[in-house]
Amino acid sequence: MTFHHNSVLLQETIDALQIRPDGIYVDGTLGGGGHSYEICKRLSDKGRLIGIDQDAAAVEAAAGRLGEFKDKVTIIRSNYCEMKNKLAGIGVTTADGILLDLGVSSYQLDTADRGFTYREEDAPLDMRMDQRQVRTAKDIVNGYSEIDLYRIIRDYGEDKFAKNIARHIVRARQEKPLETTGELVQVIKAAVPMKVRAVGGHPAKKTFQAIRIELNNELGVLRDSLDEMIGLLNDRGRICIITFHSLEDRIVKNSFRRNEDPCTCPKEFPVCVCGKRPMGRVITRKPILPGEEELRANSRAKSAKLRVFEREIP
Repeated sequence: MTFHHNSVLLQETIDALQIRPDGIYVDGTLGGGGHSYEICKRLSDKGRLIGIDQDAAAVEAAAGRLGEFKDKVTIIRSNYCEMKNKLAGIGVTTADGILLDLGVSSYQLDTADRGFTYREEDAPLDMRMDQRQVRTAKDIVNGYSEIDLYRIIRDYGEDKFAKNIARHIVRARQEKPLETTGELVQVIKAAVPMKVRAVGGHPAKKTFQAIRIELNNELGVLRDSLDEMIGLLNDRGRICIITFHSLEDRIVKNSFRRNEDPCTCPKEFPVCVCGKRPMGRVITRKPILPGEEELRANSRAKSAKLRVFEREIP
């Protein structure tokens, strides 16, 4: 299957980056290269784009799409949490802009054997963003305790039937290991009341999301990387992050606020004595959301939120 992905909030992100023609920009979730293509179009011969993605299919697709800009593009297969080290390895220590478009690509969802989708009956339980990783979703489904399954489905899937779903998974795997997405979907359906299935969305959507987040440590990687990425920015450089999950958005919002106002002194202190200084300012007090036209064209954009932070160096 050809790598395809609709770049969400494309124009809004490009506008927010305020691209400098001679600048250095990093796309930490390269995907099919949609955002990167628009960045490259705005770069001069002195400008540079570094694209990072852990998915081999994304790296291959983006290399083709960005081929016309090859002299100003460097593509690295890695997780964006390794951004600082990977940039240092190619002699880059700072950037004028950084972009993250989190979540799963259209290609990953639509390629059955990747195991991300709950709509394929015979797909393996995989869900790895980086297929060099050994552990798969199958290991979580068949290996986690009932309480741990409950925890991730409750916290990452925000599913009110998490306890019952976890119980049903454990009961089903006692007869035989769950091997495919179809088998897991049937177990989840049995755990969700019929009247809820009749009126709500797909009953397996939240559980699949929870397992994917857990497997790929998506929230941990994001939480542990934000401060370092902000530190990579040049003065007036910007970081733009598109999230699709409330927990992701909360992590980004809190990190941006903390970097804008890091002081830990008690409020009654007349002056700051902790020595922590602001790294910059939050550009988006409220997240930027997709417009009606984009929502009509791409239903997967409905949960997208864009937040922007600008570095300020005294």
